[in-house]
Amino acid sequence: MSDQSPPHNPADKPERESVAGLTFRPARDEDTEALVTLWEACGLTRAWNDPRNDIAFARGGASSDVLVGTIEGQVVASVMVGHDGHRGAAYYVAVAPAHQGTGLGRAVMEAAEDWLKARGVWKLNLMVRETNLAAKGFYEGLGFTRSEVVVMQKALA
Repeated sequence: MSDQSPPHNPADKPERESVAGLTFRPARDEDTEALVTLWEACGLTRAWNDPRNDIAFARGGASSDVLVGTIEGQVVASVMVGHDGHRGAAYYVAVAPAHQGTGLGRAVMEAAEDWLKARGVWKLNLMVRETNLAAKGFYEGLGFTRSEVVVMQKALA
């Protein structure tokens, strides 16, 4: 994998500053271990899912990426964002525990929405674990509503 992110729509904002010195940009190769550490600190990783593979897969696609939020060069936030040509999705939404409750979570979701809007995507879907009440409350506060759908899955490998 190269150090370059996949090409992006010219409407992208390659770097954007929002709250408290937080700047968003596409992930780079050298961000991988910091992202994994962040996701582990936020309880987002699962033993059956290698986050390094997820990062490489998302960064390697034309319709997905991992956005990192940095403050003074340190990775403090992230979101994996992508779309299927119709709907957008956000995964690995993370804010370092020391920065939670400061508005960075809202900024992360705004960065994901900006990324999707720049590609003409008009809807963003999320999957939240049923037991994660704090996350459900956070997303409801951002205007997300519960959908009347059931998520089903089938392992292909």
